[in-house]
Amino acid sequence: MNRAWWLLRKRLLPLLFCLISFFAVLQLNSFTPAVAQIPRQQIRGVWLSGNDFSVFRNRSQVQAAMSQLRKLNFNTVYPVVWNDGYTQYPSAIMQKKGIPFFFKGAEGQDVIADIISQARSQGLLAIPWFEFGFMVPLTSELASQHPDWLTQKQDGTQTSISAAGEVAWLNPFHPEVQNFIRELVLEVITKYNPDGVQFDDHTSLPVDFGYDKYTIALYTQETGNPPPSNPQAQAWIKWRADKMSAFMVDLYQSVKAEKPNAIFSVAPNYYDFAYKLQLQDWLNWVRLGIVDELVMQVYRNDLESFIGQITRPEILETQQVIPTGIGIMAGLRNRPVSIAQIQSQVVAAQQRGLGIGFFYYESLWDIAPEPAAQRQSAFAALFPNPAFRDISQNTPRKPTFNTVSLPLYPKPSLGQRGRGYFLEVAIANGQPKRVLLDTGSAGLRVPKEFLGNAPIRRTGQNIKEVLSDGTILEGELVYTNVRFGLIPAAEPIPVQVVTSRQCTAQKPNCSAKSGAPFSGVIGVNYSEKSLPYNPLRKLPGNLSNGYIVMGNGGTNKNGSLILGLTPENQAGFKMASWSQQPQINGVAGNQWDSRLGKVCLTLAGSSAKNSCNAIAIADTGTINAFAEFKSASTAGKLKPGVLASANTVKLAINGIFDYSLTPGNRDGFNRWNLNISPKSPVSIFVNPGIAFFDKYDVLFDQVNGKQGFRTRR
Repeated sequence: MNRAWWLLRKRLLPLLFCLISFFAVLQLNSFTPAVAQIPRQQIRGVWLSGNDFSVFRNRSQVQAAMSQLRKLNFNTVYPVVWNDGYTQYPSAIMQKKGIPFFFKGAEGQDVIADIISQARSQGLLAIPWFEFGFMVPLTSELASQHPDWLTQKQDGTQTSISAAGEVAWLNPFHPEVQNFIRELVLEVITKYNPDGVQFDDHTSLPVDFGYDKYTIALYTQETGNPPPSNPQAQAWIKWRADKMSAFMVDLYQSVKAEKPNAIFSVAPNYYDFAYKLQLQDWLNWVRLGIVDELVMQVYRNDLESFIGQITRPEILETQQVIPTGIGIMAGLRNRPVSIAQIQSQVVAAQQRGLGIGFFYYESLWDIAPEPAAQRQSAFAALFPNPAFRDISQNTPRKPTFNTVSLPLYPKPSLGQRGRGYFLEVAIANGQPKRVLLDTGSAGLRVPKEFLGNAPIRRTGQNIKEVLSDGTILEGELVYTNVRFGLIPAAEPIPVQVVTSRQCTAQKPNCSAKSGAPFSGVIGVNYSEKSLPYNPLRKLPGNLSNGYIVMGNGGTNKNGSLILGLTPENQAGFKMASWSQQPQINGVAGNQWDSRLGKVCLTLAGSSAKNSCNAIAIADTGTINAFAEFKSASTAGKLKPGVLASANTVKLAINGIFDYSLTPGNRDGFNRWNLNISPKSPVSIFVNPGIAFFDKYDVLFDQVNGKQGFRTRR
């Protein structure tokens, strides 16, 4: 009786499964997706893992596998190329380190080259997958050779338990580690010309790590305090996550420089887990425009839990801008997954306009509780029509936010300037450096040691810039990529690489005299007269239309640079207009004379009594304020030099701002100088210096040629 039932069940199961497949497809075709993707960009992928290597060592099996995937209307394969401390391809980089290579094909062939070639012949995209990311076995040659590359927990523990067993973690904040990963990625791009590269949940760091000597020193240097003992302290999480994001921005730029239309793919866990426990801020990566496709891993058995994950707000947001898929578990060798579970999850994802990525190839039908033919029939029913992908459509994106706030730090990376606002800038993939934000000049000017190892286009043109304190900067003009905080410029921008500093004869006591290291200047004025121009012009999207400087009131706290003007962040500003000046070839946007006219100046003890013929500039780059008179008669009895407390200053534009100050002796706060300059092109020029930003937020509108002032609360 039992044997008869078993035979009947065996014969009926395929028929029952076909009925289930039919109704699932019927349900799918009758559903209107809430958010539909472009059909030709819908992800239907599968990971080719280390477990699959026995299959792909044989060329004929590779050919059969790619042909079968094409017949079932898959369109993407993700072959693993970095796993367990080894590359799955013959790597010159690993060879130089003396690390052996084990993964030849049955005929001695390069398996990755074969997979990519066979995939292409079937119209499939091939996107190599860097599975282990920063993860590496503690016993690996790489870990043994570079113990200083490893990070650790607070108690000194160097390993954690993962799905791959006990592993150590390369320090993602260490420049040598970053360069190693970057070299591997670029090696794959140049060696195989693939359709892209993918990074998963291991391009991250467990939240308990980061207490190694290098990271502690870096965090202490940048914040003034050692890392908190609680690894989940919000500021500590954000600092590490932002460092990870900065590396991903640089990696994205490096990949795009080599192959502009390559797909930069990420396959993380759901966002709350990824950010809080793995320091992987992938939603910010999407918003920054550095992710071309996302496949979020959702390995759940329960359908309700699965649906809860794929309908999270961050997925809804992401699928509005890039192809978005869901990673579905097709099975493991010791934990097979039924086709009914796979089917229900695929249908749930497709109903919501989401693509699919299956983990992993061998478990699609070779290691499964149902016969291979039955499983393949199910996939055919789930993907009844082709969905071709074409990387020619993969053009660079702009960030999806219209405005962003970056910190302005009170101290530079080099030197000991008394007061200033310093913006973190990374040049040519170099380490981020805090450079003086100067609203009174234009162009990025840095010492050569600030540059990283990304490509630089040299011009051979030596240029000279004279700063307001009399410092002469000399050096070559080059073009390279630049990142402001986490925001990359949309294209290479001009940078003066300063190799010489000296003082003018008229101002022999300039900043160069002290011998203090040069901390760099990022001039963000729109009154350019030559190269280099204001680099904020080359920010992507709406972020290039202007900015707002919010000071720190003279405290040790950070100020803010708000990039991208919107109706909301312009509220409360009173606007004054600039006049237009001639264009500069090669500089996008209008050039403006950003000096303010018809400014009223009253200086006690002088002849300037509410004289409304002054020209003024709002300048964060000048520590001490000054008034410059063309004629000594305007100064009256006052002599050039530092003003005394009796010489009160009032500066105003009617209805725009009304600024007053009692001169004193505090640099950057109330020290005010008087200059007599017969060669001055204007009768009265006033620069209230950085102290002005203690009282006013100042807006710079490069589109409409306006400057706004809002009293600080």
